[in-house]
Amino acid sequence: MKIILDAMGGDNAPLAAVTGAAMAAQAFKEEIILVGDQDTINGILRERRWDGALPGGKLTVVHAPDAVDMHDDPATVLRHKPESSMAVALKMLKKGEGDAVVSAGNTGALLSGATLYGGRIKGIRRAALAPMMPCRGGQVMLVDAGANTECTPEYLLQFAFMGSLYMERMAGLEKPRVGLVNNGTEDTKGDPLRRETYALLKAAGDAGRINFVGNVEGSGVAFGECDVAVCDGFAGNILLKTLEGVAKFMGGEIKQVFLHSLMTKLGYLACKKGMDAFQEQFNQDKVGGAPFLGVARPVIKAHGSSNETAFMNAVRQAIAYTQSGMIEAVQQNIEYMTVGKAE
Repeated sequence: MKIILDAMGGDNAPLAAVTGAAMAAQAFKEEIILVGDQDTINGILRERRWDGALPGGKLTVVHAPDAVDMHDDPATVLRHKPESSMAVALKMLKKGEGDAVVSAGNTGALLSGATLYGGRIKGIRRAALAPMMPCRGGQVMLVDAGANTECTPEYLLQFAFMGSLYMERMAGLEKPRVGLVNNGTEDTKGDPLRRETYALLKAAGDAGRINFVGNVEGSGVAFGECDVAVCDGFAGNILLKTLEGVAKFMGGEIKQVFLHSLMTKLGYLACKKGMDAFQEQFNQDKVGGAPFLGVARPVIKAHGSSNETAFMNAVRQAIAYTQSGMIEAVQQNIEYMTVGKAE
């Protein structure tokens, strides 16, 4: 297997990307293709003594003289920067020169490029960004988390099916619980988009296609009331950023409580193991990245602030996603996800 890594994308690139790629090549015994400025990448490899083959894995470098900036216009940047590391990586994926792409670069540009070069699965209206979030008892997939700010009921129906298939194949859940994020649990709640989507999801649930558990409030997502939380990208991005912000805020406040006095510091030592486990629940480095569901080729979006561990795990996720048969599963179930005439 060959995983193509955009070595210039992300806040900590290229050092974190190259280091993570070397760690992944050794850990997973696969070839990682680093795309970016050749001199810079090779300099890091020589400095770390990783030039040449690694034990059990392999690193190769493909030159791309340009890079996509976080401030570039997502809709046009790949046309304006055809020699950027992201554009070159996606073109390689299209040509079959690799099995998956991993990038921590501009999310909008990566989505546009993934759709342009990878194409959507036939019948899928929009690709969706689907990160995993911690919740009580485990993790929940949020779909969509920001790729589509304006949605139709059919988009959300497709997000629900793709999220369910992902959790079956990647998380090993039997009949994952699918919830529609709404402002109340009653079936009459929400705006027209939510009410129409509810009817589609209920029909799919009644037919045994998905395990639809009804409307779920934002607090219910955090308390693990569903395994797949379905919403439009506008609401999903707000929910994701709010939960991330609350987690950081609470972590900081708890730390200040324990630093208050000698007695509270001693109390921290007494419960350090539990506190470490609590913090680990919010460690996104373990997750690595989020897939673009609905794209016909595997593309994984790593967090913009990814360190080397996060890049390594994003590669791990790309390997698992490629091997899961997820894309084929969506293709086989597309007839249950469409409403009316395809675009």
